[in-house]
Amino acid sequence: MKNYLTLKPSAFYLIAILLFLSSCGSRKYVVKPENKASKAADAMAALKSKDLYRFITDWTGVKYRLGGLDKKGIDCSGFALLLERDIYGRTLPRRSRDQAEAIKKKNQSNLEEGDLIFFSFGGTEVDHVGVYLNNNFFVHASTTRGVVVDDLNLPVYQKAIVKTGTLK
Repeated sequence: MKNYLTLKPSAFYLIAILLFLSSCGSRKYVVKPENKASKAADAMAALKSKDLYRFITDWTGVKYRLGGLDKKGIDCSGFALLLERDIYGRTLPRRSRDQAEAIKKKNQSNLEEGDLIFFSFGGTEVDHVGVYLNNNFFVHASTTRGVVVDDLNLPVYQKAIVKTGTLK
């Protein structure tokens, strides 16, 4: 067995560097899970309506399909229509533009669970709708990700909001 003192100086330095580097990797850092997914999960857990919770989890991930109204694919206005009908017993028109005309305007800071949020991503007319949950989270049928819970504070949504409110 070799004695450390009989090692060549270069081998001794190499061992010392490796020990130093490995000791840095053994430190534990606590990272608070404040990511987007955990915040969306918190918003879901805070829902007052457990029927709404079940409805959203049942539809989450269903792909977007223009004109769709079932689990094979659904668009934003169809999702809002089914949610409002099945959870709140409210009747909405089919198109998001018409849905926007059927609501009583409400300030975004006063939104409550089940209120509607309308967006315009392509100009001045309403072309998207979502349903408010709580803590600035909403559920909608995204054209790229399907039915998802999203953060209303994201700049892409803040820039596009044109109307918020509750069904008349």
